[in-house]
Amino acid sequence: MKVLEPTPTEIKEQKIYAEWGLTEEEYRMISEDILGRLPNYTETGLFSVMWSEHCSYKNSKPVLRKFPTSGPQVLQGPGEGAGIVDIGDGQAVVFKAESHNHPSAVEPYEGAATGVGGIIRDIFSMGARPIAVLDSLRFGELDNERTKYLLEEVVAGISGYGNCIGIPTVGGEVAFDPCYEGNPLVNAMCVGLIDHKDIQKGQAKGVGNSIMYVGAKTGRDGIHGATFASEEFVEGEEQQRSAVQVGDPFMEKLLLEACLELILDHADILVGIQDMGAAGLVSSSSEMASKAGSGLILYLDDVPQRETGMTPYEMMLSESQERMLICVEQGHEAEVEALFQKYDLDAVTIGKVTDDGQYRLYHHGVEVANLPVDALAEDAPVYHKAYAEPARIQEFAALPEFEPQVADATDVFKQLLQQPTIASKKMIYETYDSQVRTNTVVRPGSDAAVLRVRGTDKALAMTTDCNARYLYLDPEVGGQIAVAEAARNIVASGGQPLAITDCLNYGSPDKPEGFWELWTSADGIAKACETLGTPVISGNVSLYNETNNKAIYPTPMIGMVGLIQHTKDITTQDFKQAGDLIYVVGATHDDFNGTELQKMQLGRIEGKLMNFDLATEKRNQAAVLTAIQVGLVASAHDCAEGGLAVAIAEAAFKQRFGVDVAFDLPASWLFAETQSRFVLSVTPENQTAFEELMGTQAALVGKVTASGELRIHGNDQSIEVATDTALRLWEDAIPCLMK
Repeated sequence: MKVLEPTPTEIKEQKIYAEWGLTEEEYRMISEDILGRLPNYTETGLFSVMWSEHCSYKNSKPVLRKFPTSGPQVLQGPGEGAGIVDIGDGQAVVFKAESHNHPSAVEPYEGAATGVGGIIRDIFSMGARPIAVLDSLRFGELDNERTKYLLEEVVAGISGYGNCIGIPTVGGEVAFDPCYEGNPLVNAMCVGLIDHKDIQKGQAKGVGNSIMYVGAKTGRDGIHGATFASEEFVEGEEQQRSAVQVGDPFMEKLLLEACLELILDHADILVGIQDMGAAGLVSSSSEMASKAGSGLILYLDDVPQRETGMTPYEMMLSESQERMLICVEQGHEAEVEALFQKYDLDAVTIGKVTDDGQYRLYHHGVEVANLPVDALAEDAPVYHKAYAEPARIQEFAALPEFEPQVADATDVFKQLLQQPTIASKKMIYETYDSQVRTNTVVRPGSDAAVLRVRGTDKALAMTTDCNARYLYLDPEVGGQIAVAEAARNIVASGGQPLAITDCLNYGSPDKPEGFWELWTSADGIAKACETLGTPVISGNVSLYNETNNKAIYPTPMIGMVGLIQHTKDITTQDFKQAGDLIYVVGATHDDFNGTELQKMQLGRIEGKLMNFDLATEKRNQAAVLTAIQVGLVASAHDCAEGGLAVAIAEAAFKQRFGVDVAFDLPASWLFAETQSRFVLSVTPENQTAFEELMGTQAALVGKVTASGELRIHGNDQSIEVATDTALRLWEDAIPCLMK
């Protein structure tokens, strides 16, 4: 039966456009300035998704312009499916991160799974073979059934999709804080490899060339997913499950292989290729035409559909998974159909390229949309939102420095090891296949994952990082630290940081305080990227992460990839043998605000963020990387949450070594989270050369022992605990909470 859609006049009078996220002024611009008439139901729907924050970045474009996006290594910056960085020898690394936060709060398994599927498609749409997936997850505290359920289901979704498709999940991070209770964060990053000659663009050009739809059929799942991702949650409202897509990793595996075969063996007929991601068919088609400066005609009766009676509105806005849009030379359609047929996949011509700059849709022989293609893809309004510093920043500045209570350093140390953000994530990453395709050299559990580049002596180090608590106290400095910490992970693995991708997870930009967090943290991220030479090559923005008017901490997840020039330089965090000397690079101060220790003892974080100096950071990273590359370092570990005591223990855990180290510092300072520090181990025969190279930048603090006892001495008291005991506390903490 035919569903009667509201008329253009009814849409205006009943303000249906407002339910889809368009403001009155936006609707006025569309009807008066762009079309010169009232848009029909389908056209209003097209504008509502394409002008959503998720697709248009209308609130965040001014922020994103702050980022450095170019450099000698950058082959493709933001604007395509993913960014591309040169790694020499005609090869490049392709990577991007995406958020799937709102869907994962509603349907955690499918939300996480389709987040992985979507980011993988972004990588192979560039012509690259995906080689690794990483994640970055945030949850509320593990003291309630809902958070435990979300954690279990999200992890199952990531592993379920990644393991089936045969791409290893090699790294990531998980943190817990009450602010994520109603709004978990699920960010996924994918990394791929490509030869320069195979790089693709998402474009539809050449009058008369065919637009082909390939992959799975279109259903009614995920309609308005992009709009849904651009709104706040309100508890008690019927959560929008229909806005969440359902993924099929086996279908995606076939699509991946078919698309790569098309790109590699039929490059002469392929004009452009793009993933149907957020806003599905409308987004991919209008963006491909807009980038090429052309127009499009699409015949919707030809779109492969898995449900009956689908309307143009539903077909265009569906976010059904495992679909791609391609533009091919006219006359070669049968060649493409035959290729996809081999993989049991649909490949159907649904339209053609025109030169009039118009976007026209036909259904049952009737024109159901006719509008300028740039109006959808380019002309969304850009807002310069008002911003204002939240009151908490001045309140925090006025507070006295937090002084931790450390009556028994060993006891505090044991408690810290059991904090979920510090505790071992083994229970999580062991559900992921990190070894499939056998290129993984360093698996989850060290500072960064490392994958060898087949046929070369090179390897790639990759990581995700962000300490949102620091950003809550000071978004600008916290933003700098997020980039610096990711770079420390890469350097500790023996890599030279190349570039970053990001997921900017924030609250509502419509609140001046919320936009201030985004605006000022972008300044910090940009400054750190410039200082460390790691431009932003891709990423995504996820705003409106609020529940019942309460926002998450500003959480700009940084995904970073680095190049290890020679596999001999690959370095891990674990101590290698008893007798090796332990050094600390970087100074330690009484920096406790925003730390795990403060949260553990106060139940909250507050105060002024620690001092941080990018020049010192850069100098320490360069010194450590040089020491690694000249072969003087046995192990390297970034000093992060929990401070020196935790970093040293983590380095001892894998081989169950003991340590005997002493610091001329109060024992409480062993838990400070001063930045720019590394814990290194060096063999005795390399001691002289290492100390000559590092000068005053590295301090000898003790040695690795075979005693099985962690002995970490301050100048007022000591931490003394059996390695096995500490390891058990650290490894059992999350499993115990989950029970």
